[in-house]
Amino acid sequence: MNVKYFPLIILIVLCSCKIEKKEEQQLEKPLTKLTFSYNEITGIGFEKGITRRDPSDVIKVDNVCYVYYTKVIGRAPGYWGDIWCATSKDNGYSWTEEGRVLGIGETGTFDSQAVFTPNIIKVNRKYYMFYTGVKPTPGRTDGYFENNSITDITAFGLAVANKPDGPFTRVDNNPILKISVEPEKFDSYRIDDAALLFKDGKYMLFYKGRSRIHSESGPAHTQMGVAIASQPEGPYLKYDKPILDKSHEVLIWKQGNGVAALASISSTLEYSKTGLDFMTDRKNIKIENRPFAPGAFRADLTGEASNELKWGISMIHNGSDCYLIRYSAKNHKYISND
Repeated sequence: MNVKYFPLIILIVLCSCKIEKKEEQQLEKPLTKLTFSYNEITGIGFEKGITRRDPSDVIKVDNVCYVYYTKVIGRAPGYWGDIWCATSKDNGYSWTEEGRVLGIGETGTFDSQAVFTPNIIKVNRKYYMFYTGVKPTPGRTDGYFENNSITDITAFGLAVANKPDGPFTRVDNNPILKISVEPEKFDSYRIDDAALLFKDGKYMLFYKGRSRIHSESGPAHTQMGVAIASQPEGPYLKYDKPILDKSHEVLIWKQGNGVAALASISSTLEYSKTGLDFMTDRKNIKIENRPFAPGAFRADLTGEASNELKWGISMIHNGSDCYLIRYSAKNHKYISND
């Protein structure tokens, strides 16, 4: 090779390395700003006497979008309900309610009172639905759920189907994840609001938790945790500490090569390269007009590429007539330290 080209080759290599480093830095940074706009939807929007709430993340299969949610008929919101499914062919603006896909469990099981707050992931042509379950208050002979701060705990169940619209069958009548036994743990009283992520060869089950110590103070002390498994069916091993505070609702998504999270109590956007720690390097990017109990459209949940939040389904609190709504998210620029 002619030595006169060496300087040019070196220059090209240096420029290429600089570009790759810049792109890597950008992928590791969260957004500086995220704004939301909203659209009313048909099919699963407002309906008198019907509560639809706590939508899952949205998946797309064969150009059809699927969302799962809690449905309660003719009574105020609370710890009751079944899990239903709806489909959309126009990216979430209009929906067709397909019906119930998971009802309550057998008498005496952990989910015999209600099943709610579902979420979904596709693995090896199967659809895994994670959900929260409760049973009637222990000692009650009338099957009533008091929602007290001592005995009325929650747990996660898992159901599986060969198609996104079911039928879903429980993997087991026992929970796939329980509250922590130690009362001082952040999740010793309630776990809820599952969200899934496949990252670095592992299945990450994000959830919110509340401690028995704070059980009577409501959701103000809710924190986010994560449990990890090598297979979607588990077993899931809990990470040894909470990963995000001030987060009563769990919304996470792939952001570049890391994980972004919207902390609902503080209304801030946070970021973690590993998904295991959102608090050491807090971003505290304030978000206005945030969605309530949102699920995100996430192509990664069916094995496709995904690296930002674009749209999803959230809920409107409206007494016994809660309903679902579509939101769009506008991502602005990345943080840069250069």
